[in-house]
Amino acid sequence: MMWESFCEKDTVAIAKELGEAAKPGGIFLLEGELGAGKTAFAKGFALGLGITEPITSPTFTILQEYPEGKIPFYHFDVYRILEPEEMYEIGWENYLFGNGVCLIEWASRVREILPDGCKTIRLEKDLEKGFDYRKITME
Repeated sequence: MMWESFCEKDTVAIAKELGEAAKPGGIFLLEGELGAGKTAFAKGFALGLGITEPITSPTFTILQEYPEGKIPFYHFDVYRILEPEEMYEIGWENYLFGNGVCLIEWASRVREILPDGCKTIRLEKDLEKGFDYRKITME
């Protein structure tokens, strides 16, 4: 699937739709360069799950848990992970195979320990189409 976003509001709306359709056990891998809109996407995804508290990127904590939505939301940012095995120290398999939905920013850093069946979402800039333009694809 592919969407075009021309502003942050579009990105949030697209992600909200995906969050509304998310099911327990869903694992979404969020890829995009710095400033591509991953945090805006996470905000929209959380809105789709019925989460209204502020969403921030868990860059320094690796994981933010939001249990109050229609299903628990586990927002990972693994940018600072040096070795994929570090994820086992936080018990991440309990989140991946639990009753919630996982959104993992910078997932390529831990790809080798992810299960099959994850959905990859890419946010790509195209400055020829405008500073705020993003092409969002999901595989």
